[in-house]
Amino acid sequence: MSRREARDIAFKLVFAYSFDKQKNVEALEQYAEGLDKDDKAYISEVYNGVTSHYDDLCQEISSNADKFEINRIFKVDLAILLLAIYEIKFMGDIPFKVSVDEAVGLAHKYSTEKSGKYINGILSKFAR
Repeated sequence: MSRREARDIAFKLVFAYSFDKQKNVEALEQYAEGLDKDDKAYISEVYNGVTSHYDDLCQEISSNADKFEINRIFKVDLAILLLAIYEIKFMGDIPFKVSVDEAVGLAHKYSTEKSGKYINGILSKFAR
């Protein structure tokens, strides 16, 4: 499995969490089944990190979303932003550009036509 595929799984877990703010350890274990230790570690770190820092990450998004309230951001876009900002803030081994490119890629795959630009804009502001 590639890091991109592991990121895709982490995104799905974060997306589910964004609805009810309940960690789903069973889903994490189910997704991790059969993966190599690096992919398991990445998925676990991102999922546990986003859930642990959820409010702080949402605040980062809010402060960079140009007066766009967090509850008005599409849940898919929110999950992508949570994952990317977590990577940028807490996973120094992942270059900023990779986190942004992968976030935009997830937006193209799972969200609206305009979401990639929106996510890119928020992450660019966050980086400053």
